[in-house]
Amino acid sequence: MTVPSPSVPFATPAERAAEGRAARRRCPRSSHGRFEDGPGRFDPVDVVERQSATRVPELVPIRYGRMLESPFRFYRGAAAVMAADLGAAPDTGLRVQLCGDAHLLNFRLLASPERHLVFDINDFDETLAGPFEWDVKRLAASFAIAGRANGFRTKEQDGAVAACVAAYRTRMRQFAGMRTLDIWYAQDDTDHVRELMAASMTRRARRRTAEATAKARTRTHLQAFAKLTAATPDGRVIAPDPPLITPLRDLVDGSSPREQEEELRSVLEGYVRTLSSERRHLLRRYRMVDIARKVVGVGSVGTRCWIVLLLGRDDDDPLLLQAKEAQESVLAAHTAGVRWDNEGRRVVTGQRLIQTTSDILLGWTHAVGLDGNGRDFYVRQLRDWKGIARPETMDPALLRLFARLCGASLARAHARSGDPVAIGAYLGGGDRFDRALTAFAQSYADRNERDFEALGAAARSGRIRTAVL
Repeated sequence: MTVPSPSVPFATPAERAAEGRAARRRCPRSSHGRFEDGPGRFDPVDVVERQSATRVPELVPIRYGRMLESPFRFYRGAAAVMAADLGAAPDTGLRVQLCGDAHLLNFRLLASPERHLVFDINDFDETLAGPFEWDVKRLAASFAIAGRANGFRTKEQDGAVAACVAAYRTRMRQFAGMRTLDIWYAQDDTDHVRELMAASMTRRARRRTAEATAKARTRTHLQAFAKLTAATPDGRVIAPDPPLITPLRDLVDGSSPREQEEELRSVLEGYVRTLSSERRHLLRRYRMVDIARKVVGVGSVGTRCWIVLLLGRDDDDPLLLQAKEAQESVLAAHTAGVRWDNEGRRVVTGQRLIQTTSDILLGWTHAVGLDGNGRDFYVRQLRDWKGIARPETMDPALLRLFARLCGASLARAHARSGDPVAIGAYLGGGDRFDRALTAFAQSYADRNERDFEALGAAARSGRIRTAVL
């Protein structure tokens, strides 16, 4: 990293604000108001199939099956489709470190290293630098799609989208007036969340928030340990549940347990070298005892994902790690950003930049798979106080409240890596951007439904094969 010398001038707040207002000429706020796709638009099924080509073949039908459960599930798995749509449109040029897949289910309660619950972004598989509005658009559209899934009226869907975008805009403008370190230290712990939401929380919303917080505290690594492992005469092992959880010993033919252990040990050693010295010391207190392949999420299904069981003092002292394959970001083809020599490092670097409290065991590695191909991975704890939203159980008021929380949290993430003064000046004090993205969210929800139908037609014709698990 190069630190600017005193002779290198910094832009003043006034100059930064002028840059933001100038971006309105390149990309007027009203221009975000609709999604227009012409007759030459790509085939969305082609995009999904190209992603599948690099994944575990026997797991790809599970991915398609999950995406065909509903338009919202399709949207979760179709980040590459939306990236291609956003990349084809004019943009503001105001860059931040993007989440890359900022739909509403990628915001949740997490544990900080100090054992506090915070609300933050959780998924960074697609993180990359790009125009700030790409994340805002993906998040906004997810609320329109979730509202449709719940049978909400258009006005109720629009209310959630507008609440999300207004919260983003308002908080970004607040960050524009803050000191740099204060922006970096800002986090949405449970006290701040309650304060942020207090004015509009109903009694039911307060009760649901308290229940979600309490439940998140129970979702510990010990709960995962009890659920995912079993005691055997030879000690603790990961319990098989094929094809969703398949121990490595059941995937490898012709190699001895010792050969498997040596291969996996080399993988973990590469990961450990990316950690700070005190965290390497911590991991040396554990021994690896088992590993299994795990199917996760919707869009990630088919990528290689391993769970690793380590034990410390005894069988009641577990540590569960998840090593997830990191492929090129879906945004990479549509940006002129830095290309990474290790995609796992890209994920970890992006996460540390925009998430306030990253897992202390977050790291990356490169490994050679059983097929002889080299792949990049990032590694983190499997579960640590994660509270996951359930939009299907929300009424319009609660969805609108959750939308405010997500929009404000996304603004905090973007303010850490981008220029809140320029972005705040672009957004302005009025609701023009809010209204534009509300219209965009509805038009993109329409496009998403047509793409969902296209994938269904591909399944019915036999072009793709699906499996429901």
